[in-house]
Amino acid sequence: MRNCLALCLLLASCMHHRQAAKQVFYYNESTGIATLDPAFAKNQAIMWPVHQLYNTLVEIDSGLNIIPSVAKRWDISADRRTYTFHLRNDVFFHDNAVFPGGKGRRVVAADVAYSFNRIIDHQTASSGAWIFNGRIEADNGFVAVNDSTFQLTLVRPFHPIMGILSMQYCSIVPKEVVEKYGKDFGRHPCGSGPFVFKSWDEGEALVLLKNAHYWEKDNTGHALPYLDAVKISFFDNKATEFLQFRQGGLSFINDIDPSFKDEILTKKGALRSQWASKIQLKKHAYLNTEYFGILSDEQNPLVQESPTKMKAIRQAMNYALDRQKLMMYMRNSIGIPAEAGFVPGGLPSHNTELVKGYPYDPVAAKKLLNEAGYPGGKGLPVMKLLTIPIYADIASFAARQWEEVGIRVQVEVIQKSLLLEQTAKSQALLFRGSWIADYPDAENYMAMFYSKNPAPPNYTRYQNPAFDALYEKALLETNDSLRYVLYRQMDQLVINDAPVIPIWYDMAIHLVQNNVNGFEPNALNLLELRRTVIRE
Repeated sequence: MRNCLALCLLLASCMHHRQAAKQVFYYNESTGIATLDPAFAKNQAIMWPVHQLYNTLVEIDSGLNIIPSVAKRWDISADRRTYTFHLRNDVFFHDNAVFPGGKGRRVVAADVAYSFNRIIDHQTASSGAWIFNGRIEADNGFVAVNDSTFQLTLVRPFHPIMGILSMQYCSIVPKEVVEKYGKDFGRHPCGSGPFVFKSWDEGEALVLLKNAHYWEKDNTGHALPYLDAVKISFFDNKATEFLQFRQGGLSFINDIDPSFKDEILTKKGALRSQWASKIQLKKHAYLNTEYFGILSDEQNPLVQESPTKMKAIRQAMNYALDRQKLMMYMRNSIGIPAEAGFVPGGLPSHNTELVKGYPYDPVAAKKLLNEAGYPGGKGLPVMKLLTIPIYADIASFAARQWEEVGIRVQVEVIQKSLLLEQTAKSQALLFRGSWIADYPDAENYMAMFYSKNPAPPNYTRYQNPAFDALYEKALLETNDSLRYVLYRQMDQLVINDAPVIPIWYDMAIHLVQNNVNGFEPNALNLLELRRTVIRE
């Protein structure tokens, strides 16, 4: 009897321990986090925690479809200029001392109008101000019709607007809290998202706690999120980050540092046998195209003095690059060789299936050089390729490939800030770049080549009247299928003119601990934790 009682006490103790165990998701942000104010959510490091703290009117699901969030439904006017959003009445801001009684109040349409106007307010100086540039009616662009109805009016139809509204820039914030903290709101965030801000120890850790009053539920009616907390560390050394993951101190790591990839992955991109049972490898198409850009503004002295002003030279550089070999040996098959258009796979316009790019063909490259008056590359001056340190090996691989057909390229490694400055000022003739989609529509990629756009996004300063006409027509096209045809025609024009050398279409790659469930990558590589579970 005494033994039975002891066993019961032991079982009760174990059960209590399991109930008391907190589910905490740990990840590291090696670049640091500058702010938690969504008006400045310009990079992944900021976007990930912002996504946990705030909600948007609409969001994007794993299939890149626009789905309801704070807006439960919406109507679009016949002229496709006015969007009327009907809001949920059960969404509340996090508790905050600014609110009466310290309790979070309900999110209403006036909060949406305030949040959007704040983005375009010059006083805010938001890095996201561009998302509404030239698109919103000046006088009545954002209107709270009543507490549960918000209206947005466009200057002219713009189909991607729904995707833009899903961006973290468009997170809904409370005016009272923003005004109390002013410029320091980014250190005292308050939203209506699944997690609540707890603490931020600069350079050490950022802690978010479960929002016990969060409005979303799963399919069985269970309240989200499942996790009790999220803890973000700030190890700036990738070796330290990897060691923490190996020791179980991190729930996952995003991407694999080049110095570790051969230890973990085979050349075909699978986990090596010694890792296969210890961790999960999750890969997913990611809306990012890596490329080499070629300055194309014929008025620029750099271009006038360079042989790359000739289309045949740019096309030869495209043909001379063995993207499949590059992906296997330099990237362990993380990503897809970019042998189609500039627009990556995963988007409904299906550009990668229907736009013809450049397969590896050194014979064609040499033929083009000969036609351009540089047989075997004879007479071609040495060109300079600018890149940042983490892509130096990729640039060197490409330079060796070009040299094999007679195109001599010198790789110059510079800091990211300098490369961004030089490309923005059209001072870089040949440079490595990447374009991550802001929203899931091919228009976001085609905007890079519209001549009326500055740099960014038109870093190559590409100009083609035929392209511009198609781009403007696509913005007005309300039929999806017809608009996709226009996107593909634009993409093909760009590929034919070759102001860019697409290298690969990216993949999100996560190494995940075996005790983590319900953590899935998505095409925007947004950190989604609402349905994540940590098993003991």
